[in-house]
Amino acid sequence: MPLTPKLASFVIDCADPTKLAEFYRLATGWEVTHADADSAQLSDGGSVGLSFQRIEGYQGPTWPDHAKHYHLDLTTADVEASVRKLCAAGAVKPEFQPGGGDWTVLADPEGHLFCVCPE
Repeated sequence: MPLTPKLASFVIDCADPTKLAEFYRLATGWEVTHADADSAQLSDGGSVGLSFQRIEGYQGPTWPDHAKHYHLDLTTADVEASVRKLCAAGAVKPEFQPGGGDWTVLADPEGHLFCVCPE
C-alpha cells in the first residue's frame, strides 16, 4: 500500500508571525505552541496546525483581487457577534462582500482574507 502524505500545517507568509498568531489565537481559540521573530504556530491539539512565517518586506493581498491564493473559512454559531469580536481584534471588513449574506469576508491585520460562516 503506498504511503499517503498527511497535512501537518497550513503556513501563512506574513510580516509579523507573533502578532498574526495572536490574532488567530483569538479568532480560533487555539493555543500558540511556538512563537519567535521568524515563525509562530497554533494548534488545537489535533494533527493539523496553523503556522506563520516571516517574509522580509511582506505585503498582504488586496480585496477584491483575483490574485489571492487561498482563504480560511471559520464557522460560528453567531456570525455577527464573531465579526464584531474579530474586528475589535484587528480584522477589517471589506466593502465588497460576495455571497449574498451567506458569509462575511474579513481581512486579518496583514490583509489575508478569511470568511466567517454559520455553523
